[in-house]
Amino acid sequence: MPENLLNLENVTAHVPGDASRVLLDGVSLGVERGDRIGVVGLNGGGKSTLLDVITGDRPVEGGRVSRLGGLRMAHLVQHDRFPAGSTVRDIVLAEYGADHEWAADARVRDVLDGLAISDIERPTDGLSGGEKRRVALAAALIGELDLVVLDEPTNHLDVEGIGWLATHLTSRRIALVVVTHDRWFLDTVCTRTWEVANGRVESYTGGYADWVYARAERGRQADAAEQRRRNLARKELAWLRRGPPARTSKPRYRIEAAEALIADVPAPRDTVELMAFATNRLGRTVLELEDATVSVAGRTLLDDVTWRLGPGDRVGIVGVNGSGKTTLLRALSGERALDSGRRVQGSTVKMAQLSQELVDLPAEMRVLEATEAVAKYVRFGKQEMTASQVLERLGFPAARQWTPVGRLSGGERRRLQLTRLLMDEPNVLLLDEPTNDLDVDTLAGLEDLLDGWPGTLVVVSHDRYLTERVCDQVVALFGDGQLTHLPGGIGEYLTRRAATGHGPAGAAPTAPVPAGAPVAQAAGPKASAAEQRAARKDAQRLERRMGQLTAQEEKLHARLAEAATEPGRLMELDRELKAVVAERESVELEWLEAAERAEG
Repeated sequence: MPENLLNLENVTAHVPGDASRVLLDGVSLGVERGDRIGVVGLNGGGKSTLLDVITGDRPVEGGRVSRLGGLRMAHLVQHDRFPAGSTVRDIVLAEYGADHEWAADARVRDVLDGLAISDIERPTDGLSGGEKRRVALAAALIGELDLVVLDEPTNHLDVEGIGWLATHLTSRRIALVVVTHDRWFLDTVCTRTWEVANGRVESYTGGYADWVYARAERGRQADAAEQRRRNLARKELAWLRRGPPARTSKPRYRIEAAEALIADVPAPRDTVELMAFATNRLGRTVLELEDATVSVAGRTLLDDVTWRLGPGDRVGIVGVNGSGKTTLLRALSGERALDSGRRVQGSTVKMAQLSQELVDLPAEMRVLEATEAVAKYVRFGKQEMTASQVLERLGFPAARQWTPVGRLSGGERRRLQLTRLLMDEPNVLLLDEPTNDLDVDTLAGLEDLLDGWPGTLVVVSHDRYLTERVCDQVVALFGDGQLTHLPGGIGEYLTRRAATGHGPAGAAPTAPVPAGAPVAQAAGPKASAAEQRAARKDAQRLERRMGQLTAQEEKLHARLAEAATEPGRLMELDRELKAVVAERESVELEWLEAAERAEG
């Protein structure tokens, strides 16, 4: 029997000081031992509040939170604040005495190595934001835990750090509740997804890809007011369906249901058409670095490198934190002079650069006014959009567009900064960590815009999902003074790093495996032909059963809607629905195992 660690019963919470804004409205849910739950939702929708309620850092205004006696829990908050005068040792290793005590603990060594923490005597006062995040994360992961609650743990981690964290969390038998905008991480780690929206928390089985499937299906049955959101989910589905097989190893009946949703959706990006637009706007020469040398603090970043960017090129830059990715962008834009060599910029280039620093705007201007000050309309390929439409795509609903700039959060200011860049219709776009502070819905909106953007694009991002979707090629900084082209993308980058003794746990992470799929075991004896035939029959039988249960589930949903005014009947139907859902999930797992056996 699963062991329940905590329960929320009819919990209510409001925005502090504003009783009219409800963040959690009668929420009931639970966490069991071994659960790995990803929390998604719009910024400001109540995700961090939910985590604070779970950990007890925030009292509830209604309802009850019950926890298992002696529950061992750690909580990583968004803002890392350490006591003045403390050291890394004080924060991470406070429960240990002599060095040999923690050095003998394999888990402690794994956490310190995985998060690149080497100097434990270093004062925390001098740490950068990324270093503070890694120290706080290490402190949360080191102990013997039943439950770890993490709020944006992937912020400031590079792709290797995120890969290590995914491997570490999936290898430990602890429950996890995590808020993150990194969709690769959600897909790789999480077995359940909670969506926080409008004061409610909806629970879905599986990671990010499963959530997109399920939400798109719910959207298909929703009313017309949800049409715009449904279309965005359908386009995201189209990309997922056309992506690597690991993202779509779903039972066939679910794939067929998804196909009905995406049948009339065009490819996320028409490369030929966009290339034609880009060539017309840019000509042959865009940006070139010839025999370029760039040195930073005595370390050579580029050593006699020639790199040419053409019209319509879409390039992602990867490398460990501190490898010089931002410096490379600045050299490419001309903001940072080359130590030697030559930078060439085409005469028709109109460049825009999104830096990690925020741009100041007049505090009294409203969001829509600040955007329309650049332009009222913008064209993405064949599509023309108003400033208001672009703002909505990037997470500013109509009511929020009249908010004074001075009242925006840091994340909202960054979104506004990106919107203004796009409204200026540049033909060369340099983006440095564009995903910071964006929720998954806004990220999908940004990717949708960039899909139709005709121009040359260079992206530095730790978000593997975004890089793989919007970029056609990947280059890497390995610290050897060269810029290495990687035909295999980020997967090849991680493999190369692992081959040199770097990377998570000394091994390269593979493409994300959908939650609930069986983990590949060490190679064993190949199944016989008779065993494979039997497994195929089992898979076909289970697939038919899944189809029957899915149809039964849909009928129960319809009957629930009809019985809305009959409390007794509602409870009976709800019990019946839960039993059907539980059986369907069990049959689905059996189907996955049978399908694996059928493949030998």
